[in-house]
Amino acid sequence: MTEKASADVYLDNNATGAVAHECLMAMLGAMGPHIGNPSSKHAAGMRAKRLLEEARAQVAGLISARPQEIVFTSSGTEAAHMAILGTIAAHPDRRHIVTSTVEHPSTMRLLRHLEGSGVRVSYAPVDGEGRLAAHAITARLAADTALVTVMWANNETGVLFPIAEIAEIAQASGVALHVDAVQAVGRIPVDLAQIPISLLSLSGHKLHAPPGVGALFLRKGLKIAPLLWGHQERAWRGGTENLPAIVALGSACALIQQDLDLQARRVGGLRDDLERGIRECFPAARIHGAGAPRLPNTSNVGFGTLDGEHIMEALDRRGVAVSQGAACAKGGMEPSHVLTAMGLERRAALGAIRFSFGRYNTKACVQRVLALLPGILAEVAARGVRGTLEGCEGV
Repeated sequence: MTEKASADVYLDNNATGAVAHECLMAMLGAMGPHIGNPSSKHAAGMRAKRLLEEARAQVAGLISARPQEIVFTSSGTEAAHMAILGTIAAHPDRRHIVTSTVEHPSTMRLLRHLEGSGVRVSYAPVDGEGRLAAHAITARLAADTALVTVMWANNETGVLFPIAEIAEIAQASGVALHVDAVQAVGRIPVDLAQIPISLLSLSGHKLHAPPGVGALFLRKGLKIAPLLWGHQERAWRGGTENLPAIVALGSACALIQQDLDLQARRVGGLRDDLERGIRECFPAARIHGAGAPRLPNTSNVGFGTLDGEHIMEALDRRGVAVSQGAACAKGGMEPSHVLTAMGLERRAALGAIRFSFGRYNTKACVQRVLALLPGILAEVAARGVRGTLEGCEGV
């Protein structure tokens, strides 16, 4: 069987984005024959150290942090786990965490694991638009709360949480706040000089840097236990730094700083054009989270009772890469925990498709999807797996 060619239209940037040319060149420059270990004291090592610290300053600059508050990790998941596990380990007398019902699976799985070891976790609900009310966090704080951990922007719907308000609540309560900003950084302004967040995690491959690199913001003065012990990263994270990927992450952050607002407006326009066109073709479509503040690049669309997996596969066969609002779990397809937490029934949740835009998408991408969708929706309905095409025009 021959492997299918890569997508002509790539609209799955919330999963991963193409590596920017600028990042690739920076990464290759850090892989040359004269690059040493940043911990070595010879000339090659000192050059590597300079590249490392330049990247640290670039990451810090994007989020208005101090360079010494940035700890490089292998991923956003590692950064988030370091924040959560490190805070719990540093406060053995506090065995309670507050979170939301729609966190990323990597966080949810860790929290379920911690519950099995005696940590209490309280889950704040979201409403039908995916919004989290700050008072829902307040209501769940307890005397032994060690940490509040919430996402800034939902990876499936793009819905934004009121992080500034939650940060004030956590600070007033003397509780550390970790924010999963993997989807937010690089897409909306993040100013840690203005918002009292304790810890923040981000990931390189959402920013057009390569996979395999992330970072944890650790506010100056905060004490947590390391996840990996060693002398690197000021003893916060052991292991020789992945210098090429880190340099690429720094390059990505510098690139984003140049045109963050411009890209947000441009990409937001593409998303709005897509949603407008989908509603014209399929008036019954539901844009999940459309009534809430959202990332400019993300659209989660429900196609009634049509099968989302078949819509996604049909788009893929025609060179369009998207993802579902449902994750594949052991034993078969399960509906997205995010959409079910928003009150969607199983059938509706399984009919969702996520379109997520990035730096390299254009109007032609939107036009291609809108040209294909009517035929695809008719095709999926005709298969009769479940659902009908009621509400779809022009097919």
